[in-house]
Amino acid sequence: MKTIKMDDIKKEFPAGMEPLGKSVFHFRCAPDVECYMSCCRKLDLILYPHDIIRLKNRLSISSEDFMRSHTRLGPSSHPFFPAVMLLMSENEDQTCPFLNNKGCTVYEDRPSACRTYPLERAVDRNPSRGRLQEFYFMTKHPYCLGHEEAKEWTVRTWLKDQKVQQYNAANDLWAEIDTLFAGNPWQGEGVGGPRQQMAFMVCYNIDGFRKFFMENKLIDQFKLESSLRRTLDVDDEALLKFGFEWLKHILAGTGSLKLK
Repeated sequence: MKTIKMDDIKKEFPAGMEPLGKSVFHFRCAPDVECYMSCCRKLDLILYPHDIIRLKNRLSISSEDFMRSHTRLGPSSHPFFPAVMLLMSENEDQTCPFLNNKGCTVYEDRPSACRTYPLERAVDRNPSRGRLQEFYFMTKHPYCLGHEEAKEWTVRTWLKDQKVQQYNAANDLWAEIDTLFAGNPWQGEGVGGPRQQMAFMVCYNIDGFRKFFMENKLIDQFKLESSLRRTLDVDDEALLKFGFEWLKHILAGTGSLKLK
């Protein structure tokens, strides 16, 4: 997912970017396609907070263990908060750690980037244009033969088939937080300061944040609906949404949370 900027005068996309709109494209990925699994190696694949929740639960490990075993830090689109990247296996082909000789072992919970491929999603967040607008572009790599298959799709049918919309909704919430981070809200504490470490825990170590949440009795500090209060101690995604609103509250004095 990228945040894109269109020309404010001509309303044009950057050179080389043509959104698919409602047009039809051809694609199929399956074991009988000659290039099968060629794309699952040497990846600079960004993991979003929702991706990590899905994967660590799929593997039945804690978020802290997942982060330690399967991720590395990389540069993001701004200098004030790092991106979390999937760590490739230490073999000659540098394959995805979730790949075996039959394919993806976490397919039902695969990350956003894998799920959306061969499309790439871009979001226009210009406040002057009102609500968020999303656009999809075709990504083509020379090794991928799936584009030569006869199977037809539109963006709409592809997103539905791959169950992308739940991921998009979660990633849009994350994008709001990352936009906040891009404004450098750390009050001069520098990289790795206590507030930044706290934000990193909320975003990427949901099990650690749940422990903090319970020890500090955050549930008693804010006006929350009873249905939400019952889910925060067991539902990772609900807790992540709360965590995002809590970060808005403590870093910028914004968000939906109201103190008691």
